[in-house]
Order: sequence, then structure tokens, then C-alpha cells
Amino acid sequence: MIGPKTNLCELSLDGAQATITMKRVKSYNALNIELISELTSLLDWTSKHSTTNGGPLRVLHLCAEGRHFCAGADINMMRDAGSKSEEENRKDSERLDGLFYRLWSHPCFTIGRVQGVALGGGAGLVACLDHVIAEPNTKIALSEVKLGILPAVIGPYVHRRLGSANFRRLSMLATKIDVKEALRVGFVDQLVDSESMLASASVKVTEKIMTSAPIAVSKVKLLTARLDHWDGTDDQLRSWTLDLTSEMRGSTEGQEGLSSFLEKRDPSWKER
Repeated sequence: MIGPKTNLCELSLDGAQATITMKRVKSYNALNIELISELTSLLDWTSKHSTTNGGPLRVLHLCAEGRHFCAGADINMMRDAGSKSEEENRKDSERLDGLFYRLWSHPCFTIGRVQGVALGGGAGLVACLDHVIAEPNTKIALSEVKLGILPAVIGPYVHRRLGSANFRRLSMLATKIDVKEALRVGFVDQLVDSESMLASASVKVTEKIMTSAPIAVSKVKLLTARLDHWDGTDDQLRSWTLDLTSEMRGSTEGQEGLSSFLEKRDPSWKER
């Protein structure tokens, strides 16, 4: 398989794993239109080639070269926003939201390796990942109000990760939090001793996720999204979860999982 051609980021493939690396090093991987578009293209491509959609990919790693993971929106793009119409600014926001939504809803299990700062839109990327590994010098900030704007586009994703109170507090403070605080509030899931250990830590997480059924892993995201936005009654919710459970028990993966357990062998997906 050969992914889309890109300039500011890179896609590498290794069996069931894909790694997207941001490479706009001199600008601290700030999100300009080109980088946003390239990341979106790679997320679409890897989603299309995920196990859920008939391809081989089960795990997606997101990382960055250089000192910092992502310094947020590109300063030139933000400066130009002042001369754009409301319609043009909305299109820019739609492009950015498209990136976050694709990462948040990606069918693969997503792992982030974060070093240095993740500010504004960079914090938005972090919030969209399933498992975030950071090093001791990592700092994260919802910095938008310092510039007189709001963390609105990243808001739905950060709110889901942090919860209401922490999202509100950190959005108003708009200051950098260190990695220990990020771990405490749930922005980060795992802390390693040094930046050099980020890659090996992601390998260990991958080994764990590869023991789980790939379609079931992907459907957990759909389950979570449905629970997040459920607007029916409790009885309707219970009925829906019963239907979903019955469906998965009768699925190919469900039957294989049960058979492998009873036969005391590894399930087929662990061999991939």
C-alpha cells in the first residue's frame, strides 16, 4: 500500500500499524492550511484501509519531529483571519474541525506521542486520541482566550476528554499545565521518564490492543458516541444495548472469541 503524497507530514506503515509524523519542525508543527489538509488526507486514507473497512490497519500512531508536538494554529493563518470574511473564516474552521473529527472518530486505535508543547489546536489533537503518552517536559494549554478567541472548534473533543469543569477552568486560565497536571485531569494517559521512551511505550500499548478484537475495538467508539448523544429514554437505551450485545455475540468475531476461550487458544486476530 502507498499512501497520499505529502510534504509537511509523513505516513509510514508496518503491518497492522500506521504512523503519521508531523514534520513542520521549524514552525513547531503549527497547523497551517497545508498541514491540516495533509493530515486530513492521511486520516481518510488510513481509515479507508482499517480492519473495519476491510484493510489491515488496526493501530494509528500520531507523533511529531522536533522539540514540540504542535504549537497550535499557524500565526500567519491567524493573522490572515482578520482580513477574511465571516464566510471565509467559517470555511477555515470547518477544515480544522474536519481534521479533529476524523482523528476522534478514526476506526483504528489511536496512540499519541507528545513532547514539548501542545497548544490550542495541538491540545485539540491530543484530546482526540485514544491513548496519549507524554514525556516530563510536556506542557499543554487551551490558550485561545489569551488571543481574544475561544477554544470552540476543539471544544467538543476537549470537553469529552476532560469533562465540563476542567474544560471550563483550563479554557479560562489559558495557561500551560505541566505533564503531572495533564495526567491528573485526563489530558494525558501515560507518562514516561524521557522523550526517548515515547516510541517504546507506544509499542507496549500496541501489543495490548492487538490482543483485542479489531471490529469490536472500533465499535466501542460508535458505542461511546451513541452514549454521549443519547436522547431517548432509559428503557430505549437498555433495549438498544441488548440488541447490540446480541449482534456482537453472533458476529464472526464474537463466535471466534468464544471458541478460542473455550478451546484455550489465541483468537485469530492475535496472529495478525
